[in-house]
Amino acid sequence: MNRRAQAVACRNCPLQKQPRLRTLDERQIDYLQDFKRGEMSVEREGMVIEQGQFGPHLYTVLEGVLIRYRTLDDGRRQIVNFVFPGDLIGLQSAFEGPANHAVEALVEARLCMFERKSFPEFIGQHPRLAYDIVWLAAAEETQLEEHLVALGQRTAKERLVYLAVWLVDRAQISGISDKGNTLTLPITQSQVADMLGLSLVHTNRTLRALLDSGLVEWRPGEIHIPDMDAACEFAQYERDTELERPFI
Repeated sequence: MNRRAQAVACRNCPLQKQPRLRTLDERQIDYLQDFKRGEMSVEREGMVIEQGQFGPHLYTVLEGVLIRYRTLDDGRRQIVNFVFPGDLIGLQSAFEGPANHAVEALVEARLCMFERKSFPEFIGQHPRLAYDIVWLAAAEETQLEEHLVALGQRTAKERLVYLAVWLVDRAQISGISDKGNTLTLPITQSQVADMLGLSLVHTNRTLRALLDSGLVEWRPGEIHIPDMDAACEFAQYERDTELERPFI
């Protein structure tokens, strides 16, 4: 069940405190305060966007992690991406068409709400923030390219190491990871399989092999990477430790 939440003033936004997220200036904060239409709390496994439905809002993630996925008619599911604090939800669909995907909360989440119909005015009045929206869209396209390479070219072991380092990296950028390259997040083996195009049996077997190798310690509810450089090299994943991500 989703419900309206008491909104946090934009100048007190928790995302402003994250060192890897680009801070907004006073003018941008004032404009977004007027543009924002409230906040929404989402329970774990709560739906934010339903596939095939038109939603009047776009959302910025304030707290929590969500998954974006497509479901086939026979019930098979492909998780397309994970969504972290600072990410924009709903940008991936045509503005005037139904969603071709669903978005579900992996853990309890909190979202800022913006009206779709107001975005032409938003883009016209604040081109710098409009550029940030384009940046976020381009960044997700780059992520999807990496995920596609993982599905098409990496071995099962490489896929799992790649997903682990990518998740921890994104969590560090968003300021929600624990110390020592550790991420506490209730990702199930079934969700991992749905992301990486592996069977549940193959996923389970490969996770056990990874634990024995020391590359990734992926236990229920927690991912730990003992040596991030070694894991990135194995998965052929390049991190950008200097980049600051914008957010709306």
